[in-house]
Amino acid sequence: MDLTVLYRGPLASCDYDCPYCPFAKRRDSPARLRADRDALDRFAAWAAAQTGDRLSLLFTPWGEGLVRSWYRRTLAELSHLPHIRRVAIQTNLSCRTDWLDTADLGTLALWCTYHPGQTPYDRFLTKCRDLARRGVRYSVGVVGLPEHLADARRLRTDLPEHVYLWINAAEGHTYQDAEAEDWTALDPLFPYSRTPHASAGLPCRTGESVISVDGDGTVRRCHFVRTELGNLYDGSYRAALGPRPCPLSVCDCHIGYVHLETLPLYDVFAGGVLERVPAATRPVRGHRI
Repeated sequence: MDLTVLYRGPLASCDYDCPYCPFAKRRDSPARLRADRDALDRFAAWAAAQTGDRLSLLFTPWGEGLVRSWYRRTLAELSHLPHIRRVAIQTNLSCRTDWLDTADLGTLALWCTYHPGQTPYDRFLTKCRDLARRGVRYSVGVVGLPEHLADARRLRTDLPEHVYLWINAAEGHTYQDAEAEDWTALDPLFPYSRTPHASAGLPCRTGESVISVDGDGTVRRCHFVRTELGNLYDGSYRAALGPRPCPLSVCDCHIGYVHLETLPLYDVFAGGVLERVPAATRPVRGHRI
């Protein structure tokens, strides 16, 4: 089967302290870090063994994964497996980048977020330019708060032309038309993020070709629906896969609504759904289809 898996293990620590972000700065105990590493190793072993399937993997840790050696190692190793179509991770890009030399850049991709006030602008931009120089496939985004607009405009000017700059609507913030136009000028797809999408009863790929997995292997249709479909490691989830309508009234997060069948986003992001790279942007290098 062709299966997209969103993985989120026990990791909860982040090196940034953004007031608007659920990944706010925390410290994990040594025991929790060991548990996260063990859970990731178990998931990676499962993914490596699924040679009869074609997998696309997105890591969505609550914390910052790439500052941990086991995430860097795992992404690089998985990127070389022929049945892995894509392996990507959400990151603040605070990590070093030399580990990318060990990855297959035809498969690996990064979903990067710039957090003004958490890291110097020039440092973040230098990291982005390094990714471009290496030929890494990546997108860059900013949370659409008024105080971030100047930085977002500066990023759009300074980033390589082919790099998509996405804007996430800030949680709890209402965008008047004039303000929304400012953000849409930077990200033509911002209208999809501006307001939550009514989703109750609508068809969604989650639970059929897309699943969410936690560190224990519990499988759910997505991060936002708590109903369990089974366990990854005993294979019980497979019998539960199938088309099903969304049970929630609205979906307001990109990693959720991108899978709604009533939206055209699989066409918009064709070949780049996991790393949030639209098909219209110029690819850096080829990738498996």
